[in-house]
Amino acid sequence: MTQESIDFERLLAGYRRFRAGDWANERARWAELAEGQSPKVMIIACSDSRVDPTVIFDTAPGEMFVVRNVANLVPPFETDGSRHGVSAALEFALNQLKVPEIVVLGHGACGGVGAALSRAFAGKANGEGGFIAHWVDLLDEARDRVVAEHGTGAEAVHALELEGVKVSLANLRTFPGVAEREAAGDLTLHGAYFAIADGKLHLLDEASGIFSPASA
Repeated sequence: MTQESIDFERLLAGYRRFRAGDWANERARWAELAEGQSPKVMIIACSDSRVDPTVIFDTAPGEMFVVRNVANLVPPFETDGSRHGVSAALEFALNQLKVPEIVVLGHGACGGVGAALSRAFAGKANGEGGFIAHWVDLLDEARDRVVAEHGTGAEAVHALELEGVKVSLANLRTFPGVAEREAAGDLTLHGAYFAIADGKLHLLDEASGIFSPASA
C-alpha cells in the first residue's frame, strides 16, 4: 500500500468516526443545516494546512463561511472577464448570506508571503510557479515598503505577513458592496494574525495599524 493510499485511508477512518460520533449526536443540527446556511461571519484565510479557522475559532459547521487561498489574499475589484474565485465568494457572502462581519486571517510561517518576498517564482511558466507568482504579486507594493525598511530576512517575512492582511482589507474596500455596507454600519471588517509557533491570535487595530494579542 502506498503512502498516498494510507493517508486517504486515514481520511476515511476519520469520516467513519464523524458518522458514528458528531453526525449521529447532532442529527437535529445537521437536519437544520440541510435546509440552508446562515453564517454570521466570512473568514478569508490561507490554504496552509496548519491554519484551520474552524479549529482556531472552535466553531461548528454552519457558523462561518470560509474562503482559503494562498496567503489569504483578496484581489481588488475587477470586471475584466477573468474568473475570480475570491470575488465570487465575497459576492455570495454579501448578497446571498448577508454576513455582517468579514475577517482576514493571516498567519506565521506563510509560504505564499515568503514567495512574494523572495520572488522565488518570478519568470516561471504557469504550472511551474507562474500561477503562484501572478497571485502573490498582489503584495508587490507592500513588499517594496517592507524590503526598504527590514531587508529580506525573517523580520521582513513577518512584517509582510502583517502587511498582507492590511492589503487584503484595503482591496476588500474596493468592492462597492463592501464600501456601501461598511459605511452604512451593516458590515464590519477585521484583520487578524495567527502565530503558529505559540498559538496566539493577534487582532489589528486599523486606527494605529498595530496587531495586538487577543485575550485568551
